[in-house]
Amino acid sequence: MTSFEIAPGVGLGDGFPLLILAGPCVLEERDTCLRIGEAALRATERLGLGYVFKASFDKANRTSVSSCRGPGLEAGLGLLADIGKTLGVPLVTDIHEPWQAAPAAEVVDILQIPAFLCRQTDLLVACARTGKPVNVKKGQFLAAEDMASVLGKLKAGGASKMALTERGTTFGYHNLVVDMRGLAVMRDLGVPVIFDATHSVQLPGGQGTSSGGQRQFIGPLTRAAAAVGIDGLFLETHPNPAEARSDGANSLPLDELGSLLERVLKIHEARG
Repeated sequence: MTSFEIAPGVGLGDGFPLLILAGPCVLEERDTCLRIGEAALRATERLGLGYVFKASFDKANRTSVSSCRGPGLEAGLGLLADIGKTLGVPLVTDIHEPWQAAPAAEVVDILQIPAFLCRQTDLLVACARTGKPVNVKKGQFLAAEDMASVLGKLKAGGASKMALTERGTTFGYHNLVVDMRGLAVMRDLGVPVIFDATHSVQLPGGQGTSSGGQRQFIGPLTRAAAAVGIDGLFLETHPNPAEARSDGANSLPLDELGSLLERVLKIHEARG
């Protein structure tokens, strides 16, 4: 399996510690973002894990037109750069249009493709051409083996540092299910695999004008994914999920992050 360095001392795949990508769903006030990032950094440093701060500058696929989308590209990238410099950590953010790839790549260390957009050829190629690592979330509508074609598009664009993320599969209306076999299938494609623990418990559109979530299942699913075998763990976390600007229903309370990572690490290490 291909592994790669993201930043000095931080990498993904064989030979690197489990990588944690954690932060709020969408960029909020600087103080809130730093509080989240500092807590995640303390937890990962204590456990010897890699850490990347994650947040979106624009949530372009919110359920309602009136939902909070974030600060936008220019202000969002500025805030991300500030957070990365202050905390001294790598950054990941998602983009939605090909023209966003180049400016985002100047600031963040990993470009991420949202699940809904994972087959968008121009978007994938634009990310690949930046030379930055690209993490693609598997579409809720795709089988794990279908991601081979996604990787093919990235390779055609010149990408060599690629990862795939499992975030659940559509299971009827307003529901997702995680097929743990998909983690092994995608890892067999030769790239590191990340488990998105919080979007996997989302109930898409489950609250009418917004998505719901079942955060009580974050722990069980995360432990199961670690037992199957993962290279990274993606988590949206917030000091007060009820007040989060986006995806609060499926966000992990920040004060539970450390204990969750402890349990996951024990399982990850037990696999050898």
